[in-house]
Amino acid sequence: MQLVNTLYSVQSKGHYSPAVIHGDLVYVSGQLPINYDEGEMLPVGGLEEQTQQVLKNLDEILKQCGSSKQKVLKTTVYIPDITYWAVVNKIYGEFFGKHKPARTIVPTSRLHFNAMIEVEAIAYI
Repeated sequence: MQLVNTLYSVQSKGHYSPAVIHGDLVYVSGQLPINYDEGEMLPVGGLEEQTQQVLKNLDEILKQCGSSKQKVLKTTVYIPDITYWAVVNKIYGEFFGKHKPARTIVPTSRLHFNAMIEVEAIAYI
């Protein structure tokens, strides 16, 4: 088992790894819409921008692990309001293209930092 850290995970106060590689599988922790390049530690923008940012963060961690969005087997998407589904589904579909991993969307009451979306994934290498 290999614990994967990123340049930004050292800033995290949480007790977790951004990703764990075990065998040929990558388990990616929930990604929030934080723009680490800009040093923004809180989600910014509306639902569309947050969804794009969270998928960008997911893509970057997958690449660091030697995987890609085309190798994602399963995602879990957390949103605090089920009315977000249509917007999230559209941007998610554009991100993955023809690839359709298994997916669960879970409406929650509130996400960390008041984010509008969080996504975790399992992929292969």
